[in-house]
Amino acid sequence: MERGGQERGTTTHFGFREVGIEDKPGLVREVFDRVADRYDLMNDLMSGGVHRVWKATLIDQLCPRPDMHLLDVAGGTGDIALRYLAGGGGKVTVCDLNQRMIEVGRDRALDRGLVGDIEWVTGDAEALPLPDGAVDAYTCAFGLRNVTHLEAALAEARRVLRPGGRFLVLEFSRVAQPALKTLYDRYSFTVLPALGGAIAGDAQAYRYLAESIRKFPPQDAFMRMIEEAGLTRVGYRNLSCGIAAIHAAWRV
Repeated sequence: MERGGQERGTTTHFGFREVGIEDKPGLVREVFDRVADRYDLMNDLMSGGVHRVWKATLIDQLCPRPDMHLLDVAGGTGDIALRYLAGGGGKVTVCDLNQRMIEVGRDRALDRGLVGDIEWVTGDAEALPLPDGAVDAYTCAFGLRNVTHLEAALAEARRVLRPGGRFLVLEFSRVAQPALKTLYDRYSFTVLPALGGAIAGDAQAYRYLAESIRKFPPQDAFMRMIEEAGLTRVGYRNLSCGIAAIHAAWRV
């Protein structure tokens, strides 16, 4: 078995289920098709709004500049892209596997009058539709745990970054304190699906979310995977006692 619960051969994980490798992208796409319209509302409810603080921390660490070209992967609703532009960033390309999520993000940008500032691309994190060395920065917030081959997604991140480019991933991670972990697990597997059923009409999608978090590599293991992908100066920063973490690196 590969790190992060990804298996060699013909099967992989979809939450706690074993599925065919060829089936996982469609299953992930189906989940986000179902929750796209309530995705940002659910993020607020699930985290008590704390996800906004985490994302603001990500943007602060990125330090957007007008001459920077950002690629935001799995960023369909535009949350990171809009924060990046508000923070003084230049061009931003949003790439997401899910067309419905992109439609939600594009509508949000249009409502704010941001017509030419964001490029919206439907694409796979494991095979990004960009040339080598195309961007100055790569971000992904709460998306990499959904890919089938995490090593391939990390290799693609390195490929599309220019030398000197910045890599930042915000993802759910492993809680550091045992007492908090017990409470967090109870919340994840009882409250989250109940909220998903009541607000988004889809308890199963949010049960998958809780399961996918547990299948993602813990902080140190993910850091080693980033290093093995050829990125350097890799480190991470725990947020909210490790409920989430920002992993950062550079392309040389």
